[in-house]
Parts: sequence; structure tokens; C-alpha cells
Amino acid sequence: MSELNKGMVVLTSTERVRFGERAAQSLKAEAEMMDNKRVFLIASDSLVKNTDEIAQIEAALGDRHAGTFSGVQPHVPRTDVMAATEQARDAGADLIVSVGGGSVTDCAKIVPVMLKHDIRNADDMEAYHITVDDAGAMVLPQFEAQDIRTICVPTTLSGGEFNPLSGSTDPVSKHKQGYQERMMAPVSLVLDPAMTVHTPEWLWLSTGVRALDHAIETLQSLHSNDFSDGQAMSALKLLIEGLPRVKADPGDLDARMKCQMGVWQSMLPIIAGVPMGASHAIGHVLGGLCDVPHGYTSCVMSPFVLRWNENVNDHRQAAIRDAFGQPNTPASELVDEFIADLGMPRSLSAVDVTEDRFQQVAEYTMDDIWGKTNPRPISEPADVMQILELAK
Repeated sequence: MSELNKGMVVLTSTERVRFGERAAQSLKAEAEMMDNKRVFLIASDSLVKNTDEIAQIEAALGDRHAGTFSGVQPHVPRTDVMAATEQARDAGADLIVSVGGGSVTDCAKIVPVMLKHDIRNADDMEAYHITVDDAGAMVLPQFEAQDIRTICVPTTLSGGEFNPLSGSTDPVSKHKQGYQERMMAPVSLVLDPAMTVHTPEWLWLSTGVRALDHAIETLQSLHSNDFSDGQAMSALKLLIEGLPRVKADPGDLDARMKCQMGVWQSMLPIIAGVPMGASHAIGHVLGGLCDVPHGYTSCVMSPFVLRWNENVNDHRQAAIRDAFGQPNTPASELVDEFIADLGMPRSLSAVDVTEDRFQQVAEYTMDDIWGKTNPRPISEPADVMQILELAK
């Protein structure tokens, strides 16, 4: 009799996901249900300036709307977190709502922690971020949970809105650092596909590849399980169908919803405790150190990490091949072709990461939370360099 697969599935503090309804109506219902009277929005700058979406939300909230902050920069510099925190504090916020992409979401999830602990200086954020010990294990600082909750309305497919992990970049070291506490997960989420028609095509598709990469790194992980594999497989199929449909017809709201559902499912294994691998670890560094957009990092790394891992986890990559309906073609080739057909960049040089940056990227990757959880072991920067050489 074979040994049972043992493990634990971790759940978050998220209580609800509303989908298919306009965000203004959903947020009004949420604020009324929770009796929040000082709702503070952290919104995408482009939505504020180029659409009436944020104005519609503000109008729906009425007297419950306490203020709106916009202008969060990519990869969430600490200074932006502090600026948003200061405005939320001055507004007397009792609920934080993010409306926008991954950086807006990350900022909104950290702000309540900063409010709880009265953090007023970017340097004081140092005590709250995750570190990695010499064995590659995450070290989570212990601090009291926030009092104010967050609601997230995502407009991209990066997926960070579903978990209690958030990121902010130290402007001095250029490290994008993780922050995590169970209550940082939003109390609820609103999936409004109509809101996402304003998202630029490159951003929607590239973050969709990021979600695809969540599922891929789950399916190739040696630390997954049947629950997580099932979620990842379903996510992969939804994204494989949905992303090309949105590219062909940006007004296809059903396809956009399939993508959003795929993102949700792709995040469940990560939340449950399945560690990601080298694509995510290197991607974090490419974002914080080299200013590569969040979604593009997976576009230029995922196929090459699959190729580098193949000799140790080909049996796991079989599920990825099956999801594409081509069981006899290497997963790395299938993913590469899929990303190329979406019109996304396919190499580090295409995102302006030159070979002179490789050594620093490799060294920083060793300090990432997933730097040492790749299926094929990464024990030193030279291992990362091999992957970067494949992707150059």
C-alpha cells in the first residue's frame, strides 16, 4: 500500500467574492452590510483620469466615501505606501478599497497594517517585511493584526488580491519585499469584468500569463497535492481558453470572467501553501531591481524554468501538456508558443534586461521567498545564471 500524501491546506480570512455585478453596486452593498462609514479608495491613476469608473463608485458610496488616493507606482515603492497611509489616516478610514491592478492592490493591503502600528516613516516598514534564512525558509515578523479591513476590485490578472501576501519595494536596495499577516487578505473581492475593458491589452494579457504561471508552477511543484493540482488544472484550462478570446474580442465579457475565475483558482494553491519556483523568484527580482512589469516577468521566465526543471519533474509537467491538449510536446514549447501568440515578450533582452545585470539578479534571487523552493534545487547564484542564460 502506497504512503498517503500528507499535508495541510491553509485558508485565508476572505469571506466573500462577488462577481458579474458592477463594482459600484457591489461596493455599496459591502459598505452597507459591514456598516462602514469612512470608505477610503486607493485607485488606479488611469481609471481616475481617463474613465468615470471611480466617480461612479464614489457616487454610489455617497456619504460613506471618505477619500480617494491614486498614483501608486509599479512595484509599490515604500514612499507610495506611506503617502496612501497618511491620507487614509487623515480621512479617518474604517475600510480600504483598492480599484486597479497589482500595485494598487498591494498598497491597499499594506496600508491597514501601517495604520494599526502608526507607521509614519518609510524606513520603519523594515521591521514588518518577510526575510529568508540561510536554509531558504521564510521568516515572518510577528505583529498585531490590523483593525481595518480591505476590499479589492482587481482590473488585471496578477492575482495578488486573493492572498494575505503583499509586496513593496525598498527604494534604496531595490528589493521587492513581502509582507504577510492572515488579516491582510481582503475581507471580500469584487470581480467586475466590465471594469477591465479599460485595462490596456498588454497589461491584461501579460498579467494573465502571470496567472498561468501560478498554475504552471503548482503543477510542476514537487510539494503540491490533489486539491491544489485540481485547482491549478482548472485554472490553466480557463486561461488557455479565455486569454486568446479576449485578445480576439476585447468586449467579450464572458471570456474576461473566465480569465478572472482562472486567476482565482490559480491563487488557491499558493494560498494553500504550495511554494512557487524559480519563475516567480526571479520575477520578483526582475520587477524590483530591473523595473520589468509584473506580468512580463512570467512571460520571459516561465518557459525557460520549465525547460530547466524538465529533467527532474517531467512526470509533473505531463499535466501541463494535457491542459494544452498536446501530451507529446514539451510543456516549455507549448507555453512558449502560447505566450508568443498573445504577442507578449519572449526574452530578457526584449524587456531590456541585459547580460551585465544577470549576476545581480542571480544573487538577489537567493534572498527571495521562493528562491530555494524550485523543483530542481537552486543552491547558489550559478544555478540561477543557467536559467537566465536560457532566457537571454
